Amino acid sequence: MTPDTPLPASDQSAIAFIGGGNMASAIIGGLIRQGMPASAIEVVEPWEEARAALRAHHGIEALPEAGTALERAGVVVWAVKPQTFKEAAQQARPYTANAVHLSVAAGIRSDSIAAWLGSECVVRAMPNTPALIGRGMTALYARPQVSPAQRAAVQQVLASTGELLWVDEEPQLDAVTALSGSGPAYVFLFLEAMAQAGVEMGLAPEQAHQLAVGTFTGASELARRSDESPAVLRQRVTSKGGTTFAAVQSMEQAGLPEQFIRAMKAAQARARELGDEFGR
Repeated sequence: MTPDTPLPASDQSAIAFIGGGNMASAIIGGLIRQGMPASAIEVVEPWEEARAALRAHHGIEALPEAGTALERAGVVVWAVKPQTFKEAAQQARPYTANAVHLSVAAGIRSDSIAAWLGSECVVRAMPNTPALIGRGMTALYARPQVSPAQRAAVQQVLASTGELLWVDEEPQLDAVTALSGSGPAYVFLFLEAMAQAGVEMGLAPEQAHQLAVGTFTGASELARRSDESPAVLRQRVTSKGGTTFAAVQSMEQAGLPEQFIRAMKAAQARARELGDEFGR
């Protein structure tokens, strides 16, 4: 399914969002591009500024609190912060008994969500910020009670955000959080460093930025299209004694690969902590 594939008529039931921030807005925009009318989307968002943004960008009148309008939703998307999830779930529970619940909150385990909502029909998703432009990478996990039709409905909700990948075990989502969920920040950090190095070596800031971003974009696309591993692709451009060899050797001697892996494992550990801290 492409991002702009129209929603089949059978899937035109209402979709509700609890939380109307950036990620929710990105998903909503995709749904509208697929052909879902704004009138079929309900949003609960307590902050007036966020409600005003939804009104301006999507023509949606968001609600300040949960109510009976949620009862018509076949899918409820939980786009709330981990620390506010439990309270929001308790408020919405009376109105969402017949829906499949899709959570994009980091760390909060499906056992907790199911208990708070009194429903076993829970799917967890971990998107990343490129979803805002339809180029995201999202991993999903469904509890065993989620039907194939409900899985399909969830996939359709997220279709416009980019690539989707189902995982079989829920703990894998903590690794996903560390790898792709937080991954854009790592890329931006490397872009900062590369551009700064370019400036220090005599390039203008705008030149350094263009070169760094263009290099990441091109290398990523090459890796996507190639049947060879990133390690092989790296070796192909690393001639012993050359400039690339000097740079890679310096990074390896500084322990950069090990530091990078250690940093990602710290993100994984924090995802687990969020589940322990806010999932009671």
